[in-house]
Amino acid sequence: MVLLKNFINIFFVPELRKKFLFTLGILVIYRLGNHIPVVGVDVVKLQEAMAATSRGLGGLFAYIDMVSGGGLKESTIFALGIMPYITASIMMQMLGMTVPYLEALLKEGEYGRKIVNQYTRYLALGVSIMQSIGLAFLLEGKGLVLDPGWQFKFMFVLSLTVGSMFVMWLGEQITIFGLGNGSSMIIFAGIVNRYPDYFLKTLYEVMQGLMNPIVAIFILVVFIAVTACIVFLERGERKIPVQYSRRVIGQRVYGGQSTYIPFKINTAGVMPVILAGAVLNMPMFALSMLSERFAAFKWLAEVMTPTGLLFNVLQFALIIFFSFVYTALQFNPEELADNIKKSGGFIPGIRPGKKTADFFSFILTRIGLVGALYLGILALLPNILNVFIRMPFYSSGTALLIVVGVTLETAAQIESYLLEHRYEGFLSSGRLQSRMRR
Repeated sequence: MVLLKNFINIFFVPELRKKFLFTLGILVIYRLGNHIPVVGVDVVKLQEAMAATSRGLGGLFAYIDMVSGGGLKESTIFALGIMPYITASIMMQMLGMTVPYLEALLKEGEYGRKIVNQYTRYLALGVSIMQSIGLAFLLEGKGLVLDPGWQFKFMFVLSLTVGSMFVMWLGEQITIFGLGNGSSMIIFAGIVNRYPDYFLKTLYEVMQGLMNPIVAIFILVVFIAVTACIVFLERGERKIPVQYSRRVIGQRVYGGQSTYIPFKINTAGVMPVILAGAVLNMPMFALSMLSERFAAFKWLAEVMTPTGLLFNVLQFALIIFFSFVYTALQFNPEELADNIKKSGGFIPGIRPGKKTADFFSFILTRIGLVGALYLGILALLPNILNVFIRMPFYSSGTALLIVVGVTLETAAQIESYLLEHRYEGFLSSGRLQSRMRR
């Protein structure tokens, strides 16, 4: 009843209601686009090839299909989803830290960011073309095309590229006018769309006697426990106390109060998981194409699938790497320490200035390591379960992390709007409720 009341309160805040309905409308458009097919692909044979999700091409297709919300399995124009744009964003972030011209643009404020965003769109266009060309050759090589040839390749590449650019535009509209990060919301919608199908497949196998009911219950319990663990750790934080000295200006006394700076255990959110998946897309495509022409690459393509050993090791390493990189992009210890010093604040027992900056760096490194390990382990846990338990569907820990993380981030953003208008939010505490009753 409380959750329903809070949900109803959304519609009493005009700005929040507008953002919520706009985001919902964009996601509906995205889901409709996942039902517009690409001409020339034998969908039946494609789905049969994707049934073998544990090895080779099937694993690659299943992974891409998961993040695109079923677009690849049905061979729709949104088969690539938002991943080309995310891949381009990663490349631009890396270039922004190494190329002096881009680094200078990022320091020019809003104007520089607009220029870099435009370059990111151009790069996303190039990535979309490359991925769609690779996918076209893979489909032809596997005999999944009704009428092979350059006409099919041209229409296929054009359809998927235009679809990917349109999805990119939809994500940008959510970021500007809606709730949450647009790219994350698009991926979230694609993943959540698969969960009812996963449940029905499991139920069907239990009813047909293909799966022991105890195994099905165990899978459900594990997923609930992992979700609860994600929620618990996502809300965990380290509070750094900050004391402000008293200042007498005229007849008024300023400062003297004590506050704290919260550092979350997972300061980078779900972005390291999304970035790691986007980076691994390219070698998966390349190895799948090479394995069709050269037998020497076949074994490497098999271990580079989402359930393969090499893929999981690289995913774990990349998640840890991007966790530290993204945290470094979000927090600048020197700037934070300087702002505290200018405000007349200090951390008890720590000298202001460089010592405070070093202390922040130390705390962020320790917390960042814990958060990175937590993200990596949770991302690999369902894949480890797949080794011991035959599951009727493919669902990675990456998908679950994205779903829970995006849900918490969106709920927190909605909460901030509700608090501004004196409404109880999704994450209301007892202290807030008592304050609102007064």
